[in-house]
Amino acid sequence: MLNFYKNKKILITGHTGFKGSWLCKILAFAGAQITGYALPPSENSNLFDIAETSKDINTVFADIRDLDNLKQTVSAVKPEIIIHMAAQSLVRKSYENPAPTYEINVMGAVNILEAVRECKTVKSFLNVTTDKVYKNNEPEQIYKETDELNGRDPYSNSKSCSELITESYKNSFFESTQTAISTARSGNVIGGGDFASHRLIPDAVKALSEKRPLILRNPNFVRPYQHVMEALFAYLLIAKKQYESKKHEGCYNIGPEISDYVNIEQLANIFYSHFKEPPQILKKHDDARHFETDSIMLNTEKMKAVFGWKPLLSVNKAADMTAEWTKAYLYKQNFNEIMSSQIKKYWSLFRLQNRDAT
Repeated sequence: MLNFYKNKKILITGHTGFKGSWLCKILAFAGAQITGYALPPSENSNLFDIAETSKDINTVFADIRDLDNLKQTVSAVKPEIIIHMAAQSLVRKSYENPAPTYEINVMGAVNILEAVRECKTVKSFLNVTTDKVYKNNEPEQIYKETDELNGRDPYSNSKSCSELITESYKNSFFESTQTAISTARSGNVIGGGDFASHRLIPDAVKALSEKRPLILRNPNFVRPYQHVMEALFAYLLIAKKQYESKKHEGCYNIGPEISDYVNIEQLANIFYSHFKEPPQILKKHDDARHFETDSIMLNTEKMKAVFGWKPLLSVNKAADMTAEWTKAYLYKQNFNEIMSSQIKKYWSLFRLQNRDAT
């Protein structure tokens, strides 16, 4: 599959984030011509900078809400494939700042689709949303792509809106064009280099480095945790397949096998099992105002049926790879070599196990 991306012109929005930095590294390994469009990294410590991601790509530091600049960038780059990941992606932050969350996640989707509408070179557009787009009806519901969209907190709801906007643009403006359009609803990702606030693994790493207890807000919440490369390779697979045939455009869930789901406390313990002196774990129920869904589980049968795809890494292996990168970072070793090695190993595994998908 990665051979397909050699010399392809790819535009990635949100490329300075955790997932975006990993995606840039993967596509650089594949030999793609990459342009990223995003604000500069917001964290003092961030993967984009420490992994020297900018060496392999052309970066435009700009706001997804700036429609004129976005249009000019897309027109100048003339990309064949666009992967839209620019977002305000934190639930807690969406409660604190709901209006900017909607501006970025809703109007950001409108703006990039407007830019695509005016650019005739784009053959494949993928909007990356979230597993939280679904209306939560039952604690143990396993969501299918046909289930109702209506996330309840501002972040989740804004991404539900992004899904509806993408579908509307597809039906209104792209049915008779060469441009194929899909959305990808992936679960929570972990991996080396995530420094975001209010996420389990970054919080766990901070507690480890500062030698203080890790406080879990909602230890029993269940999430579809997966290594970041599981999601990213799935995105690349969708983008490739719909580039080759518009019959593959649609919406797709991406997550681990149901048998591999764990709650927040379990993942924390799995991650800390890779360290000799892990910190104490304390449980504390979150402020009720910042409510989130207790359990989110995804049905991924559509990805399997349409593309022959399947997840390759258990949650234990994902935690192991995350810990490997984290140790190198904390102990001043070459974490970039580990990142490159993990990409190469995953790509070999992907080719071996997903023969139909490639």
